[in-house]
Amino acid sequence: MNRTPLHGALLAAFACFLVGGSFTANSLLGGYPYAGGQALRYGLAALILLSLVGRRAGAPLRALTGRQWARLALLAGVGMLGFNLAILAAERTAEPAVPGVFVGCAPVVVAVIVPAFAGRRPRPAVVQGALLVAAGAFAVQGWGRTDGMGIVWSVAALCGEVGFAVLAVPVLAPLGPKLLSAVVSGVAAVEAGVLGVVTEGSGWLRMPDAVEAVALGWQAVVVTVVGFVCWYAGIQRIGPERATLFSGLIPVFAALTAPLAGTGGYGMAQVGGSLMVGVGVAVGSGVVRCPPWVGSRRGHPATLRPPRVGDLSGRTERR
Repeated sequence: MNRTPLHGALLAAFACFLVGGSFTANSLLGGYPYAGGQALRYGLAALILLSLVGRRAGAPLRALTGRQWARLALLAGVGMLGFNLAILAAERTAEPAVPGVFVGCAPVVVAVIVPAFAGRRPRPAVVQGALLVAAGAFAVQGWGRTDGMGIVWSVAALCGEVGFAVLAVPVLAPLGPKLLSAVVSGVAAVEAGVLGVVTEGSGWLRMPDAVEAVALGWQAVVVTVVGFVCWYAGIQRIGPERATLFSGLIPVFAALTAPLAGTGGYGMAQVGGSLMVGVGVAVGSGVVRCPPWVGSRRGHPATLRPPRVGDLSGRTERR
């Protein structure tokens, strides 16, 4: 595949489009047990992805160390199950826009912590783009009523969103997007099953009705199989800092599809916020080149070549 910044940007944008458009499916699962739904979704996705990878999965999986398996478990627990649980808990005492605003700050956090772990300075263009994305996401969603626990759980959701990108980086190179998505989905399915048994007992899983089955199938096949592979393929090409910028498109796509589902409108605030997110993503991801003075040092313009994806200490691994 062509490993250009534009290709990586399109993959990340498409993944976020699928996630942003999936909120209608989420609304159809309000009466289904949370852990059971997550176990079915991720279990089905893991089976599909493993069938696509085939026998090629054997050698990379046997080569994984205990530390890498622990990272995969943490990625599934924090970036997938933990994120979804935090959103649900936040919305008990806060309006949905509140956790949405916090999650919209993920590009700023990633733009700072990834370079810090690698022992380098943040890229000015990426940080400036991330700030525009966060501001635009705030404009799209607005702010709502909340209390202290709503803020706490919203921060937890932000940590989950950041972890979904950052925790995957060291295991992305040896596994690749498809196998990584398959393994982490399988781990998440097991974790969801354990969580369901512990918290809900025998009622953690039941046969979904026709509408719930369609919604779970959509989440498994489209959002997880296609979306996860595109997301990690995007990170592989342009790095987590630039890829996470595209998470700001999730509320934009959600706002665009809300009128179709009859769950919201799309007014001038959403238009302005969407434009801000678009500009921030384009500049920060390198799709549109910044003016020469952005990130320059001693008269030399900043480079916009995508970093190679390795671990967060700066050591680059190749498949």
